This record gives sequence, structure tokens and C-alpha cells, in this order.
Amino acid sequence: MTKKQLKVLYRIVISLVLLIVLAFLPLEGWLKLVLYLVPYLIIGYDILRKAVLGIVHGEIFDENFLMAVATVGAMFLGEYQEGAAVMLFYQIGELFQGVAVGKSRRNISALMDIRPDYANLEKEDGSLEQVDPDQVEIGTVIVVQPGEKVPIDGVVCEGSSVLNTSALTGESLPREVSVGDEIISGCVNESGLLKIRTTKEFGESTVSKILDLVENSSMKKAKTENFITKFAHYYTPAVCLSALALALVPPLFLLIRNGSVNWADWVTRALTFLVISCPCALVISIPLSFFGGIGGASSCGILVKGSNYLEMLSQTRYVVFDKTGTLTKGVFEVTKVCPQEGWSNLNQEEASAKLLEAAAYAESYSNHPISRSLRNAYGQELDHGRVRDVEEISGHGVTALVDGRKVAAGNMKLMKKLNLSAPEAEGAGTVVYVAVDGVYAGYVLIADVLKEQAVPAMRELKKAGIKRIIMLTGDNRATAEAVAAQLAVDEVYSELLPADKVEQVERLLEAKGKGEVLAFVGDGINDAPVLSRADIGIAMGALGSDAAIEAADVVLMDDNPMKIAQAMRISRKCLRIVHENIVFALGIKAVCLILGAWNIAGMWMAIFADVGVMVIAVLNATRCLKVDG
Repeated sequence: MTKKQLKVLYRIVISLVLLIVLAFLPLEGWLKLVLYLVPYLIIGYDILRKAVLGIVHGEIFDENFLMAVATVGAMFLGEYQEGAAVMLFYQIGELFQGVAVGKSRRNISALMDIRPDYANLEKEDGSLEQVDPDQVEIGTVIVVQPGEKVPIDGVVCEGSSVLNTSALTGESLPREVSVGDEIISGCVNESGLLKIRTTKEFGESTVSKILDLVENSSMKKAKTENFITKFAHYYTPAVCLSALALALVPPLFLLIRNGSVNWADWVTRALTFLVISCPCALVISIPLSFFGGIGGASSCGILVKGSNYLEMLSQTRYVVFDKTGTLTKGVFEVTKVCPQEGWSNLNQEEASAKLLEAAAYAESYSNHPISRSLRNAYGQELDHGRVRDVEEISGHGVTALVDGRKVAAGNMKLMKKLNLSAPEAEGAGTVVYVAVDGVYAGYVLIADVLKEQAVPAMRELKKAGIKRIIMLTGDNRATAEAVAAQLAVDEVYSELLPADKVEQVERLLEAKGKGEVLAFVGDGINDAPVLSRADIGIAMGALGSDAAIEAADVVLMDDNPMKIAQAMRISRKCLRIVHENIVFALGIKAVCLILGAWNIAGMWMAIFADVGVMVIAVLNATRCLKVDG
């Protein structure tokens, strides 16, 4: 509890004790009024003050006004105990609500506890100086010791370590880094000492952008939130006028008809009506539900930019995926080594290893991604002394002498240039044909492999009610269709430029049904136009990607496509709780208002209809913080 909440708690305890003591004393007349005013003012002076200030500033119809009118009216009518009790239980409800909201904020703060307090700069004598991260300029070398947070994005220039990225991604898997690796702020250095050369200012670093995103998410309200705000704006004046009418119209009618009327009875009914009608349960629990939903999602590494996008996730029926870097790893890997039959006297396994070795050495001096993938697949340190006379033939491949034997590695054009016959490779991907001493030796197939979670992610989306899954890619048709078949997507469009992707998304937007939402999922680097054009843009694998954080509405802080279905489940749970609270609060209030108008419900039932309903609704709303797997 905060100091302010503790003070309210002390006031509640003092007022409750005084009310219990006064209930056993035989009090009458002015003495009774004066003594009951003591606990009433102890517990309610701030509510009365807010009500008066609201009237002065023209903001009359709020819960403070309703409580003030109801309790002051009860005191005037001699219902001292009830008037003080209404104020007491209202403050208990407010305290409970404040503690619940505070707990939600603390949970979110703990989940997003990635703001660094300082950055370490190394002095000339080797000692470390702690400075404000805002003061660190681009290109400065900072030191991150074991157990400390990385304060600013940069590149490791000395040391190696293991990073804990769970605060960003929701995943506990460690990430190894060494010299030359890019590193983002918000991670925790778990083992070795690192020296990092900063590449961004603190205000532009990943941690700052994420914190700004979460802190401003409440600015974008969902339709349901906006409805409740507008509803309360009209609802409160309406019930005040209804209460006034209840206090005047029936008794005037009875006065004309019978010649006498019990005015106190009808005023009490009206005051009870006011207490019951207080819209606290809705006004507090609905925003708290969305706030909890956004906080729960953030604990899983799913950052939602506003409750409007959280609501839209539940209505998503079409999901459009970019391929490279989204459904695939975006990293070329050797997927198949196929030596030509009869090329060597070795068995299949040994011949495959020999073919891969020849290709890796021939490509050993190239920085092309294909060359790197061959060297990675070979997996052994290369002895450059074994290679000489390397010649790169533009658009064809390379030739080189490896251990004195002439090796050629490249595409089909290179084989034709060497007057060699090579069969068509089986499988989707980039083919590297290899010849040794003028003899065709076989081929190596290199492809961008699927992420492990891609196939189960498609199944989860179908379970979640997605009608169609579409894949867009700039790759060739054969590769695109091979990936689409593995994923079992509904449609695939290949050989697309960024502008073509926007055109396809616009066509899909025109074809979808009313009230249905189309989501586009991309890696956030070259997909910014499409992310902005879709109903809801989801950026995947967006660690450190400025384009993703700026263009997307939802940012997944790792590259796991399974989290799209999880985000939809979080959204639907949040909306379900919101609707439960609306139906429950309005239903209870409607019944109690009718009973109060007919003098069946008294002030104590009114307290339940207000405070009790609010407490139950807030308790229900806090369930949004708990995320199911």
C-alpha cells in the first residue's frame, strides 16, 4: 500500500470502531447527530470536498456528487447510521480498487523492469564511472558487468557472455554474444564482462521505445472503453434526474390525491436510488480489464500499442504472412548434399562430406551468404593454404585450385560454360553445382529453412478461428509453393515487390466481411508499408527493429509465430471479462434500482449494489493479468 492508501485505511478503522461503539449507545436528538458526524466526516471529508470542487468546476455528475448527495440527505433525514455506513463502505470499495490497480501497475512494472539506472564508462585509470544513460553519446564504449542491464543498444567490441532476454521476449532461453554481435538494451548480462560500442542514443534505443510504447498504450482506447466513458457521461445525469423525479413526482401525486404524504419516505427512496446507480463498477473495471490484458501480454513479450488493438485481435479472421524472416529463419542453410553417382569410389556419406568440403574451400574467400552457409555446413576451420588461383566469374560462381585439383562451384550457367551436363536438382532452394577436375561431382541445395514453430503456429491459428492464412513473398514460385505446402497455408503469392504486397493486402481488405479484421505479420524491416496498411500490423522478431516498433500495432519481441494465436487468446479472454462485468454490473443495478424505487431495497442493499458490485467487478478484471499458456 502507498502512504495515501494507509491513511485511508487508518480512517476506515477509526470510523468503523466509532460506528460500532455508537451503535450500542442510547443516543437521541442533536447529540446523536453530532456524535455520528464525527465518524462520517473522518471517513468522508475528502469525498465531500471533491463533490464541492466538482460543482465549482462545472463537473457535477460524478460518483463523488452521488455519494455526497445520498449521505448528506440521509443525515438530514435522521438516518445517521446508514449515512455514515454508506460513506464508510464506499471508501472501503475505493481503497480496494486503488490497491487492485496499484497491484496491476506493479505487476506490469515488474514484467517490464528493463529501464536501466546507469551506464558504466571506463576511466583512464581503469575504474568505472556510473553516468546517466541519457549522457552517453553514439560511439561511446560502455562496460556492462555480470548481473547488470544493458543500458543502450550497441555492438560488442570486447568480451563474451550470455544474455537473459526474458524481460523483452518472455522467453527464458539465454542468448550467447561475443565480439561483433549486435546487442540491444534491456537484456541482463549473466556471465562475462562486456564492452559495448553504442550505436544509438538512449532515447532512441530499444528499451526506451518499448517503455514509451507500454506507457502510452492507454491513450488508444477500445470501442468498449469509449462506449463506457460516453455511457457514464449520460448515465449519471439521467439517474440524478430520475432520483429527483422519484423524490417529487409520486409524493406530489399522492398529496393531490390523498391530501397527505410521507415526504421522508420518498426522499429516502430517492437517496437509495442514487447510491445504487453509482457507475463505479463499470468506470473502474473496464479500463482495468484492458490495462491488465495489455500487461499480461507484455509478460509474454507481446507488446500491444493500445486497448483498441487488443480488442481488434479478438476479431481477426484473416492473417497474411510475409515469408522470409517471419515464417522462415531468414538464414541460408545447407538442406541437401547430393553427390553424383560414380563421381568417387567413396560411400554415399563420405562422398557427400568430400563434395561439401570441395564447395566450402572453393567459396572460402567469398562473403556471399551462400558461401557462408557452405562454410558453416562444413563446420571445420578452413586452411587457406590449401586454396589458390581463386577466380570469381560474375553471375556464374567461382573456380579455384584446392589441394591442386580444380574445383568449380556455381549455378547451372557455370556448368554449361564448362561444357558439363548436370541434372536438375530436386527440392526448393538455391542450387550450388560442383565440378572437380572437369567432372561433374554433384550439387548442394541451400534454402531458407522454416522456423520450428511455424507449422504448429498455423494449426493454432486455425483452431483460433482464422478463416484464411495467406503467405506473400518475393521468392520464386517453386520455393514459395514448397514452403506453402509444408505450412498448409490457404493461399500463396510469390515474386512480389513491396508495392505488390500492399496491392495484395488492399485486395484482401476489400474482399473481407464487415466486422472482420485482417492482420499482416512481417519482420518489420521492409514490410513497414504493409504493416501500416493492414487493419492490424504485427511485427515479428522485432528486437532492435525501429521500423517494426514504429509501423506495427502489435510487436512480438521474439520471432515465435506461435505468439500470434496466444495474443488472440489473451484478447478474447480480456473481452470476455469486460462483457461479464458489463452484464453483471448493469443487471444487478437494474434489479436493485427497481427494488429501491418500490421501497423493497433499503440503504444496506444499496451499499451492496454499489460497493459490492464494484469489488466483484474489479476482482474479475484482475484475472486479465493472468495469462494462460
